[in-house]
Amino acid sequence: MRLTSSPARRATPPIRHGRAFRADRPVLVAGGAGFIGSHLCERLLLEGWPVICLDNFSTSDPDNIAHLQANSSFRVIRGDVARIRPGAYDTVGAVFNLACPASPVRYQRQPLDTLFTCVHGMNNLLQLARRDGAPLFQASTSEIYGHPQVHPQLESYWGYVNTMGPRACYDEGKRCAETLCFIYRQQYGMSVRVARIFNTYGPRMHLSDGRVIVNLISQALTNQPLTVYGDGTQTRSFCYVEDLVDAILRMMDADVACDGPINLGNPAEITILALARRIIAATHSTSTIVTRPLPVDDPPRRRPNIDLAQEVLKWHPRTDLDTGLMHTIRYFEQRLVEEQDNVPSIPERKRSAAAGLFGADAI
Repeated sequence: MRLTSSPARRATPPIRHGRAFRADRPVLVAGGAGFIGSHLCERLLLEGWPVICLDNFSTSDPDNIAHLQANSSFRVIRGDVARIRPGAYDTVGAVFNLACPASPVRYQRQPLDTLFTCVHGMNNLLQLARRDGAPLFQASTSEIYGHPQVHPQLESYWGYVNTMGPRACYDEGKRCAETLCFIYRQQYGMSVRVARIFNTYGPRMHLSDGRVIVNLISQALTNQPLTVYGDGTQTRSFCYVEDLVDAILRMMDADVACDGPINLGNPAEITILALARRIIAATHSTSTIVTRPLPVDDPPRRRPNIDLAQEVLKWHPRTDLDTGLMHTIRYFEQRLVEEQDNVPSIPERKRSAAAGLFGADAI
């Protein structure tokens, strides 16, 4: 059983066909098989756009996009953005770059690949977008702000990042990617849209993702102790994935001017300890809470100021934490049932699903 469907969508306005999107060209989504990327591909297809999904499947799950295979407007290319030759790709109408591991557990395992994905991959996609006169969306991150000395974080804040720490491959890679975007805009007049994405959650997050929402829900559903790092007073702000996709598409709307980065996230701030207790209550778990030492460079507070998104994009998140957690918990309940029913392991599923997407020779 593939668990790829999302909760029923709210009615949302369609994308307007204008200068930001070329209706006669496919849209390229780099990292389209990932957590956020797969939701974006699905939404674009629902709204009538042909989509090319580019992914190297190093951390993505082919199951996330398996339900889209039957759509004749959906095409999958297995490739690494850091190594692609832009001239080898078809003409595209827009480029969305979500191609980078976002989980600290995952990107710290492959720091060079992460850094090169951010820098070389960004440059390659900018070249492709420039060739085609296409607008480009860059999924930047709240990690730009590092260990913030300003709270909540405004786009004008330059950040406080440890360039030698274990998170630097991601933090500094994303900072450099932003710089590349704005150089291309200034030098070539390109249309670039940079979103600094704060903590996002929802269905299709991977069981081994390692981020706090996944860890706590998985532990609660199996009645294991919930692991809280530090004393649990550090805060995060969690945005449901469908709200984020709404914001991404608003940024790429033809009539929206985005002259600089825009924070995208939910400003409702919560401590990790309070989050753990809320998840225990929502899952009716018998789990207790245990504490572990805080990881190096783990930011103590994280909350977006979204005044700019509200002003420019006319956007604010609409899904409250309890509702979003309910949808996410249901998804993980099904995934855990799948694991217990002796469904092939996740690596085996990835190999077989990818073979179905690309043919046996592609793996």
